[in-house]
Amino acid sequence: MKKTVNARKGAGPSKSKKTPFRRPGQAFQGERGASRRTGGRASGRSLHAINPGDAYDRLGPADSSMPEGLAESPLALEIINRARAAKKTVELPTEKLQKVLADAGLGSRRDMEALIGQGVVTVNGQTARVGDRVSAADAIRIEGRLVHRKSTESPTPRVLMYHKPAGEIVSRDDPEGRPSVFHGLPRVPGARWVAVGRLDFNTEGLLLFTTSGSLANRLMHPRYEIEREYAVRVIGELEAEAMQELTKGVMLEDGMAKFDELHDEGGTGLNHWYRVKIREGRNREVRRLFEAVGSVVSRLIRIRYGAVSLPKNLPRGKKMELTPEEVRAWLLDLDEAEKKMAAAAPAKAEAKKLEKSQARLRARALAREAEDGRKPEAKTDRKGERFKKSGASDRTGVPFAEARDLSDRPTQGKRPGKKPARRG
Repeated sequence: MKKTVNARKGAGPSKSKKTPFRRPGQAFQGERGASRRTGGRASGRSLHAINPGDAYDRLGPADSSMPEGLAESPLALEIINRARAAKKTVELPTEKLQKVLADAGLGSRRDMEALIGQGVVTVNGQTARVGDRVSAADAIRIEGRLVHRKSTESPTPRVLMYHKPAGEIVSRDDPEGRPSVFHGLPRVPGARWVAVGRLDFNTEGLLLFTTSGSLANRLMHPRYEIEREYAVRVIGELEAEAMQELTKGVMLEDGMAKFDELHDEGGTGLNHWYRVKIREGRNREVRRLFEAVGSVVSRLIRIRYGAVSLPKNLPRGKKMELTPEEVRAWLLDLDEAEKKMAAAAPAKAEAKKLEKSQARLRARALAREAEDGRKPEAKTDRKGERFKKSGASDRTGVPFAEARDLSDRPTQGKRPGKKPARRG
């Protein structure tokens, strides 16, 4: 008789077949919300993960020159601290106590004033009086019971990070039936996940999802110039001229494009790593830029989108959600950046206008160089040549080319003694 072993919560590692991302003796740190009692395990199951650096190497041949720089946390600590400091200094709006109680559905304002006059209403433990003003941070109690007020603030949008592997498409419907990044996302009651930008089928790295369409548009719209950072592996090493060309600008099919920053991260053999920063999200822009200078991209990983970086403890194919505090801190950082952009908008518009005028001058200079070496004829000469070729003449039959002096011609006034002809 065969013995059956039931899997229990907190039991040792199972004897099932190990996946490439599991290693005995290492707790999985990718999913948040794991309790300490379970030793880092979430949802009652034992999860173990290898180092993401080792997971990277499984896509292709072993490459020990994988560029470092993945973040310890998704959002920089300075952004969170700045948001906390701003929250302490900002004064919350206040309202009259009787109005707040009436809005909570406890009665009319007059009834609430009578209730406050009885001395049974307290604010932060102190007996309230008619006319007191309270904010959202104040605790209001009636006979010791806490009053639950209706929140006037919009709910914090949810933001999900996903470490996209190569071989998945960023689309809900694919005619070819390829795996989609939307298949494994958690359900959101009354909302849906919106992908922030796209990654190619063969591109991996950080992909963001949010439940707010306005936030997604804010992160993708070109006028906000959200910076993206990529780790790029190319076949061979770039020449100094090619690197300079990529930072100055390369003409692509859809216009000029360039990298804001381009750093050499080293490498061995044909595999050479570069770190690039760009503020646009055009289709396959990073790959096309390298192809324009004769280099082939063998691997492309997005490691940062705006202020959110790909954490080291997030393996491929796993997801991690930002906490509400991190999302609010990021939104505050975006607001500050937008204010700075608005202040610098006039100067930027003038610089853009000057750049366009210089581009027109360069285009005209190139057009002049492309013309024949002959000097352009004078305007009068061109006109005379046109008349000679056409054989035009006046009503007397004398060609214009003979330059006849017509200054003594009589005017075309009415002839004396002749009545105008009647019409009809």
